[in-house]
Amino acid sequence: MSSSGALLLREAIGVAGLDRNLSRALSPWRPMHATHDPGKVLLDVATAVALGGDCLADVAAVRSQPEVFGAVASDPTVSRVIAALAGDVDDAVGAIRQARADARAAVWSRRRPLAGTAGSRAGGQVIVDIDATLVTAHSDKEGAEPTFKRGFGFAPICSFVDHGQHGTGEPLALDLRPGKASPWNADDHLVALNNALAQLPEHERGQVLVRADTGACSKVFLHRITDLGLEYSIGFQAQDTVKAAIEAIPEQAWRAAVDGDGEPRDGAQVAELTAWMPTPTRSSRPGPKEWPPGMRVIARRERPHPGAQLRLTDHNGWRITCFATNTKGSGWTLAALEVRHRQRARCEDRIRGLKDTGLRNLPFHDYAKNRIWLEVVALAADLLAWTQTLAFDEAEPARRWEPKRLRFRILSVAGRIIHTGRRRRLRLPRDWPWNRLIDTGWATIRTA
Repeated sequence: MSSSGALLLREAIGVAGLDRNLSRALSPWRPMHATHDPGKVLLDVATAVALGGDCLADVAAVRSQPEVFGAVASDPTVSRVIAALAGDVDDAVGAIRQARADARAAVWSRRRPLAGTAGSRAGGQVIVDIDATLVTAHSDKEGAEPTFKRGFGFAPICSFVDHGQHGTGEPLALDLRPGKASPWNADDHLVALNNALAQLPEHERGQVLVRADTGACSKVFLHRITDLGLEYSIGFQAQDTVKAAIEAIPEQAWRAAVDGDGEPRDGAQVAELTAWMPTPTRSSRPGPKEWPPGMRVIARRERPHPGAQLRLTDHNGWRITCFATNTKGSGWTLAALEVRHRQRARCEDRIRGLKDTGLRNLPFHDYAKNRIWLEVVALAADLLAWTQTLAFDEAEPARRWEPKRLRFRILSVAGRIIHTGRRRRLRLPRDWPWNRLIDTGWATIRTA
């Protein structure tokens, strides 16, 4: 067999109870006298995607190894299951997401992927990153439209939970949108936030930090986060009020910035602009007229690297970027808040991982079927993240590997199943460099 390491995925599925949850959630879509369970079919497709597949036909790689994955449905049966789910897509997506949420709660109760202890405020904050991306369509598919970057395709909005420096992250919700959808649409960000919070274990939802770029910087969205009692760190546009504050702020208000290791960052400084920002003109548009109470605006200025083009928002040769936050406390210096916001770049890594896990090209013509495909992609990414969480300790570098490396070194290793003493055993190549990780990962998942 060519995917011996996928046994770790199967073990993680059992620990999470994902197979049972999906079978129960998708039972309404199982025809009478059907041989294959829709939940098992969807999980087999997600497993194929986790192993590197990018279309339904790639489930053949899973079907060819029944000793590991059991009986796998034929291609026509898989297509019929996807079509049946797409026929009632809103209810089907809701059922799949509920199964994922239940499985996530089981995994987190066994080994919480974040720093700190469950329910702990110090070090245990749940950081939810929200960002939109573009998926290119190479044919005229339903919902594929010209994008704001002059491409053609779709503009899904993605929500992730960041595992921090000792892990990767896992997707919470992937919401498909037509190509012309705006990255600044406040309603889409509200939907993304609600879907993301619904995926978290209930006792974790009260200690969430929402992190996003300037596309999410709207009064409606920030008021919603504030009303929920959550924290935020959102990119803030360089508006006239920001420019006025930059002009008015005294030079001594700027403080030295630091890097991710807490060391001084050369040529970078941070300052809080809140006290120097003039009152903005009240908008005539519907929605809140003022920014939420407690909002702070923090700016970073940095000398552009040699050869960089200056922008209209630059000031006296400084590159200016801003973000808004409502975080307060003695432990949160301006430099620490700025580093925390800059670590939003990890969200780009998660999106790159998704595009290596089935998101690079949506395979169907129908919009509803592509919505189901995004749920398959989310399942596959969950399997990879949960396997790393359950199999490896924080000190193990494999805990931080992106999907491509995890597949190449662990999941795709060839092995031989032998029968001895009325037991089945898997034998791996003796000189495979990463045998230790597979052995310890297997033992950890089964005994932790």
